Amino acid sequence: MKNTYGQSISVTLFGESHGAMIGAVIDGIAPGIKIDIEYIQNCLDLRRPFGKISTSRCEADELEIVSGVFNGYTTGTPITVLIPNTNVKSADYKGFTVTPRPSHADYTAECKYHGFQDYRGGGHFSGRITAPLVAAGAVLRSALLAKGIKIGTHISALHGVCDRAICAEDIDLLSTKRFPVIDGEAEAKMMAEIERAAECGDSVGGVLETMITGVPAGVGEPFFDSVESALSHILFSVPGIKGVEFGAGFALASMYGSEANDELCISDGKVATRTNRNGGINGGITNGMPITFRCAVKPTPSIFKEQGTVNLDTMTEERLTINGRHDPAIIHRARAVVDAAAAIAIADMLAVRYGTDWLK
Repeated sequence: MKNTYGQSISVTLFGESHGAMIGAVIDGIAPGIKIDIEYIQNCLDLRRPFGKISTSRCEADELEIVSGVFNGYTTGTPITVLIPNTNVKSADYKGFTVTPRPSHADYTAECKYHGFQDYRGGGHFSGRITAPLVAAGAVLRSALLAKGIKIGTHISALHGVCDRAICAEDIDLLSTKRFPVIDGEAEAKMMAEIERAAECGDSVGGVLETMITGVPAGVGEPFFDSVESALSHILFSVPGIKGVEFGAGFALASMYGSEANDELCISDGKVATRTNRNGGINGGITNGMPITFRCAVKPTPSIFKEQGTVNLDTMTEERLTINGRHDPAIIHRARAVVDAAAAIAIADMLAVRYGTDWLK
């Protein structure tokens, strides 16, 4: 399996949902970067479940850094982050290798790993593996913050309820909100939609909108490592992400060029654009404007309604009802994962452009 992302700065994920530990290794990071454990823990807390809108599986996510950090600063050698799994109920997953759950990786994992995969809790395909991704992203996001680069994500839409568009001033607010919605009325309606789905044994998805500010112009490596390519690569690795668009995205396809183009101007003595329909990227390279993108998050595939499946032993069709602990929506928790993934991609692109010491 390809579990490593990045060129100059790389992140490798390891572990399974119900294994003893999950974790990440960050390689290529410069020495002398301050490690703020409280900040990393806060990012992990934003990913944790809470209330009726999340799974009842609640892990403490108390991370341990066992290498690459000394006296509170990075040493320049690989950083290893470990997070224990302490709240597992593996019996809930017995049998899914024979009768796979619809829209899960049960069937595809069986095809690829021939029955040797760890099926408990979804194994390596579980959203649980995003916890070390968030921890690794928090290390790099903290370094980016020190360079004036901020990342913020909110729920733009959820099952017909929409939040207002994000702006740069919202990023600090969103970094403190467990349910990342800007407008209070929209927040209440979205939470009600998730609770309604949970009561029906169903689930909902939505759209996350992200803004990254402070990235200088000239970053990106076209053709194959353009800003869009690098971000899409890691974003599509996040479980549940089924679509990514930059700037106005698919809406650009219905515009005239005169509508889609971002006219250049001078603002505060610097080159800028009057609009930002291209999401801060031209030719696969940053233009200095905020980078904006949206991610489509599918409804959680684990639902409590009866569904159709097959029995792989008898090759017959069957009906399946899933038990256990599942999220009626993952979008509010996926926000922290998207922020982390974006931080990893941006940090790597900056290191490619300016060298790893630039983040120090």
